[in-house]
Amino acid sequence: MDIWFVVSNTIVLACIYGTLAIGISITWSSLGLLNLSYGFIFAFAGYGAWLFSQHLSAWGPAVLAAGILAGALGGVIICAIGFIPIHDKPNFTIRGLVATLAINLIGTQFLLWWFGPRSKSLPEIFGNWSVSLPGVVFTADKVGNVVTSILMLAIVLRWMQSSRRGLEIRAMMMNPHAASIVGIGVRRTSFYVMGITGGLAGLAAVLLSQTYYISPFGGLMPMIKGVSIALCGGLGSVRGAVIAAIVLGLNEALTGMLIGGRYVLITQFVVIIVILLVRPRGIAGLLDKAREA
Repeated sequence: MDIWFVVSNTIVLACIYGTLAIGISITWSSLGLLNLSYGFIFAFAGYGAWLFSQHLSAWGPAVLAAGILAGALGGVIICAIGFIPIHDKPNFTIRGLVATLAINLIGTQFLLWWFGPRSKSLPEIFGNWSVSLPGVVFTADKVGNVVTSILMLAIVLRWMQSSRRGLEIRAMMMNPHAASIVGIGVRRTSFYVMGITGGLAGLAAVLLSQTYYISPFGGLMPMIKGVSIALCGGLGSVRGAVIAAIVLGLNEALTGMLIGGRYVLITQFVVIIVILLVRPRGIAGLLDKAREA
């Protein structure tokens, strides 16, 4: 078994799927919304980047930025039609699940009607160079995926620590009820949360397009994996999402090498079940108590 191949694939998958899972965790811990429309946002961002590359510029960084902005726009749209109308209604958690799932189904059907079933491909974002070292080859897409994911997450987390809006989001993540008492507006802040997490989904869509094609239903599997990682890590925990992304990324890399990629979901859910049996509230431990009240 090529250990370096497994390690490199684990790091790449952990960065991409971990980006999605962190977005899901931030949305849950700040807004109390388990967003099941990430499949639509993922595909929407991918098609946004593809349209940009076809009609404006095929330059890699510009296409990447277009995907992030399209994902942010998709997040804002979901916020406007799937969160704002129901966030103060009884049983919001269940209503939010149903609303975002419905938006995901309707949105993917709209993309299928508009773009058709044929898959699209994006240009090479990071070029086609490679670096060979003893026992391992670092290709442009792998290095670019890892560096871009880490850099984007570092920027987002830094912004949340230093800016006023970021501090408001952190306050809602810690205690949404207390945040509302001191005058932090849920409606205003929700657009920032959904825009940021949508941008993270857009980033993941463009990075994953370097391996897979863009299609109307192409966001379904990343959404399942992102939600699985967020649940496995402990909803609301960024640290737990990172650890779970590494664990499940390693599982996917080993499964694909040893027994074949078609068994990835089977082994992934076996790992998740085992982890949740040992730690029912995820790797990070306890969920946000404010959300359980």
